[in-house]
Amino acid sequence: MKNTKFKNALFINYGGIGDEILFLPSIEGFKKQYPNSKITLCLEPRAKGVKQLTSVIDDIIEVDIKAKGIKKYINILKLIISLWFKNFDIVISSGKSPFVSLILFLSFIKVKAGYKTKTSKLLNYEIPLNENSYAGNMYFDLVKPFIDFEFELPCINYDKDFPLPFNVREKEFILIHPGVSLMSVKKNIFKCPDVAFWRGLIKELLNKNETILLAGGPDDNNTVEGILSDDFIKNHKNFYSMFNKTKNLYELAGLIKKSKRIICPDSAPLHIAVSLGGDITVLFGPTNEKKLVPKKENIKVVTKNISCRPCLWDKRLTNCENSECIGFLPEDVLNYMK
Repeated sequence: MKNTKFKNALFINYGGIGDEILFLPSIEGFKKQYPNSKITLCLEPRAKGVKQLTSVIDDIIEVDIKAKGIKKYINILKLIISLWFKNFDIVISSGKSPFVSLILFLSFIKVKAGYKTKTSKLLNYEIPLNENSYAGNMYFDLVKPFIDFEFELPCINYDKDFPLPFNVREKEFILIHPGVSLMSVKKNIFKCPDVAFWRGLIKELLNKNETILLAGGPDDNNTVEGILSDDFIKNHKNFYSMFNKTKNLYELAGLIKKSKRIICPDSAPLHIAVSLGGDITVLFGPTNEKKLVPKKENIKVVTKNISCRPCLWDKRLTNCENSECIGFLPEDVLNYMK
């Protein structure tokens, strides 16, 4: 199959921006093997911005897989029908549900690959699902039957000319990104420390004569407002708010690339930073750091020593009532930066 000249490939991966970045090595590996192939990625509308970060995706198909009630199934049916007319010669999907194999089967695409499930006999390639590995490697298993290359972190695009505030120099500032996801919050999923933590951490870093840039998007609005309500922080000569000043992921990646370190929770900015290779301090609460970050010297993972974590996705679908695992203190981070 590796000698086949695939000309029109469809990849399907649903999730947020972080999931799509974790999925990029699979697409990049495939494109490296088949440089003349056209690559289409089917994803959720909320993750379409990933196309700004890569040159290997030629087209995207947006499907609202999280729509409520019958609308979800109407969207899936529309997707299946649309695939009949797009002349894809291979489809590779990361879905873990047995329903995925049926969708791929009904697409009538000649070569179909996905994870092994109760219905995966409908596929040409059934790939064992190793959920205990780093997610990037887990996704990369899907393309191994078709390529000769080993896993590599993705090479993502970033804005080399993104302007920094006056007097702030590249690689001389720490970037703070709260990484709040309102969709997660609405689902009672909390992966980020509270405002008091961020205020305390920024104050400690400013007292150590660090230059701090605070980034964030619309989802971070409440957290950022809480931070900026502190006059010591807001008026400090070494503090700069970049809130809402990065208009897209491409610009955010440029800001991350220019920082000497980013401090953030388990979030999309984390996965951008991992791909860019800079120094990272990341806070993990209920999610599993072993599955979501590779083991690298430049990545410092901060966790609370609580026996019940990690639990999210493996043991439960929402946070527990106390959420002690995100009760970080500034010193928890500072100790990792010594």
